[in-house]
Amino acid sequence: MTDLSKRSLMKAAALTALASAALIGCGKKEEAAPAAAPAPAAAPAPAKPEPLKIAFAYVGPVGDGGWTFAHDNGRKAIEAEFGDKVVTSFVESVPESADAERVIRDMAGQGNKLIFGTTFGYMEPMLKVAADFKDVKFEHATGYKTAENLRTYDSRTYEGAYMAGVIAGAMTKSNTLGVVASIPIPEVIRNINSFTLGAQSVNPKIKTKVVWVNGWFDPPKETEAATSLINGGADVLFQNTDSSAVLQTAEKMGKRAFGWDSDMTAYGPKAHLGSAVINWGPYYVKAVKDALEGTWSTGGVWWGHKEGAIDMVSVADDVPAEIRAKVDTIKAGLKDGSFHPWTGPIVGQDGKEVLPKDAKADDAFLGGVKFYVKGVEGKVPN
Repeated sequence: MTDLSKRSLMKAAALTALASAALIGCGKKEEAAPAAAPAPAAAPAPAKPEPLKIAFAYVGPVGDGGWTFAHDNGRKAIEAEFGDKVVTSFVESVPESADAERVIRDMAGQGNKLIFGTTFGYMEPMLKVAADFKDVKFEHATGYKTAENLRTYDSRTYEGAYMAGVIAGAMTKSNTLGVVASIPIPEVIRNINSFTLGAQSVNPKIKTKVVWVNGWFDPPKETEAATSLINGGADVLFQNTDSSAVLQTAEKMGKRAFGWDSDMTAYGPKAHLGSAVINWGPYYVKAVKDALEGTWSTGGVWWGHKEGAIDMVSVADDVPAEIRAKVDTIKAGLKDGSFHPWTGPIVGQDGKEVLPKDAKADDAFLGGVKFYVKGVEGKVPN
């Protein structure tokens, strides 16, 4: 066979092999599986709601041991209750002046949607700022003016003052009590009277002296006032100011006194007779819950011992058992509504009846107290 013939046969065989491979590739048994369809993309997770930003304006320092310390404990109660659903902040020692409006306006401008102002003197500034930030909810402590986005809240501090009076009336030896008072508004005058009424309920001989310091937190002036009262014959002191200076002064001068707003036992353990405390936590939790759930509304809220906002704590060991029992009975009566500290007959300093026998003062009456009851010395400042 010639070389040409060999090359022709090899070429033919190669072509036959290629044809066979092509036929096999087209066969059903060797057919490739279709490509799988791409998996659908996972739905994006719903966006986590932004936390509610909450701000507090404090009139004093958080370390005052009294009023502002109690409010800050309430702020901490919010954080414990709601966790990462909220973000809280505060500015302390904000004066009751034009500075209050500046601070509160800045809080609203920074995106806070719930703002608490914690003293009476913030009322007008908060009204102004609330009018400019309709999407922000404002809460004002101890005031009486509201707006569509401004609510007021308060605690019935007169209940704690009355219980302190019961203890004071039993423990005094001079029958003269002293009160270091802050600013002459109905809230403070009401507490002075309530303290006196409580003392008179166990000791009709009681008289009460008052020194005004015209401020909420001023330890030097509070000390001076307490010293003046003790030098004037008072052996048990009460206060409506924010620091522990009154109790500390009583401790140094060998007299007795009460804590106010917070438990102040540690500041004067020998002088301390008990502390009339405020627990803002329950109300602050309610207010935040309202804001988160869209149920917040304007108006006024006034809570007392019944709601867990007011109490008398750390009563001294030397307070007689019968007085302790009387305080416990008062607490039970406040809880179930059977007891009211302002039940007639109550007589004013001028001898005229301001509340007839068995009548109970309503909130409108209590909110307008601008007089001293019989037994309180001096005149109410203008």
